[in-house]
Amino acid sequence: MTPVQRLRQIANVLNLSTPLGLAVAACSRSVVTRGPRGLIIAAGYHWKLPHAGAFTLGNVILHRAPQGTAGRNEVLLGHEERHSTQYAYCLGLPFLALYGIAAGWSMLRSGNPGSGNFFERQAGLAAGGYIDHHNRRQDGPAGKGIEA
Repeated sequence: MTPVQRLRQIANVLNLSTPLGLAVAACSRSVVTRGPRGLIIAAGYHWKLPHAGAFTLGNVILHRAPQGTAGRNEVLLGHEERHSTQYAYCLGLPFLALYGIAAGWSMLRSGNPGSGNFFERQAGLAAGGYIDHHNRRQDGPAGKGIEA
């Protein structure tokens, strides 16, 4: 692990986001294994919410995929790792509220919770399996597209 990854790991334990992730993994009976770069992979998550195929709580990445498959997609793993970093710089649990606000704003602007969500855009929309529905107008000044 790099020093930055170690710092993120420690920060997410201290800010309680990783302990929350481990508690959700335990309550949902997910299989927990060590992942790369200080991440923890929880496979077999089966609760209905959230609807995503994978989501992150601190350094814990919860996957709907079964053990052995979960955590193998390096592109998705990188996306979820960036969310782990977001937990660290948002001081942990406040990230959940900030993410919810960003998802609501995105719903208002684009009709879906990802396209206009700052956190999803920063983590990489395509890497997270999102389609960029961010509205653009093509009739802007000098024929250049401008955001609606």
